[in-house]
Amino acid sequence: MQQRTLGRTGRTVSVVGLGTWQLGADWGDVSEDDALAVLEASAEAGVTLFDTADVYGDGRSESIIGRFLAARPGHGITVATKMGRRVPQEPENYTAGDFRAWTDRSRRNLGVDTLDLVQLHCPPSEVIESDATYDALDDLVATGAIAAYGVSVETTAQALAAIARPNVTNVQIIVNPFRLKPLDEVLPAAAAAEVAVFARVPLASGLLSGHYSRDTEFAADDHRSYNRNGEAFDRGETFSGVDFETGLAAASELTNAVPAGATLPAASLAWIASLPGVTSVIPGARNVRQAVANAAAGDLVGTPGLSDFDAAVRDVYDRRLRADIHPQW
Repeated sequence: MQQRTLGRTGRTVSVVGLGTWQLGADWGDVSEDDALAVLEASAEAGVTLFDTADVYGDGRSESIIGRFLAARPGHGITVATKMGRRVPQEPENYTAGDFRAWTDRSRRNLGVDTLDLVQLHCPPSEVIESDATYDALDDLVATGAIAAYGVSVETTAQALAAIARPNVTNVQIIVNPFRLKPLDEVLPAAAAAEVAVFARVPLASGLLSGHYSRDTEFAADDHRSYNRNGEAFDRGETFSGVDFETGLAAASELTNAVPAGATLPAASLAWIASLPGVTSVIPGARNVRQAVANAAAGDLVGTPGLSDFDAAVRDVYDRRLRADIHPQW
């Protein structure tokens, strides 16, 4: 698995990481045994970046990761967690005291003294733009609670504001064949500033899996059922904000352009990871089969066969998605 430098930290992380929202909640039930098997399969395949959050299953995802890694000293895996969505998303709730309490809880969940990387979890723009935010984060680094920090964002404007801060290690933003706006400014700005980029929601909540149809149904506790129109959180987090049927049609077109022998999800992940400025793409997995397939996509990164897929992505986006998606986020 290809490794890339994580911002200015000196660490390296795999070009394909693992997102662990699925191991917490909001994607239907995943047993603890299945969750541990996903972590094991990913690590065996060379994945060295696990991305989690304190709200994934109210700490379940962090705790499972903590138990998994505790049994593997010298594992070499970087755990990037997130904080800030345990309270209403209002600027006054993002205080130095809250940051300390949230990171202390994540340290307990993960069983570590120092968190590798903590990202603010899609906070309001006012928080991203505030000097006090970064003063508090710098203090957590100085006291050894965290080794580094970044920001997960909803919009490109938020990403650019975070990238401008001198001690930000990474930004996490939605990048996939249905969300191309970050290619315009965010990826070049991040590369110039030596800020890492984690590409999240890379398969558009499964729309780019190639397995869905108009008849596909999701469990009631799956965000793809209850958040299609932003009822619970930002609409862009579910199917990247793309209308489900529009996404099905777009995915069908892209399937015809994948490199020989590849699948649509593998081509999508490899295409994202091949974009200049992207450090790691972080797909989720509910089972071992998905985890192994996601990691295998790393073999396609940077290969010439992706050129035709790249052209198809840009064409489909321009015709089917740009007018609705590009003005947002």
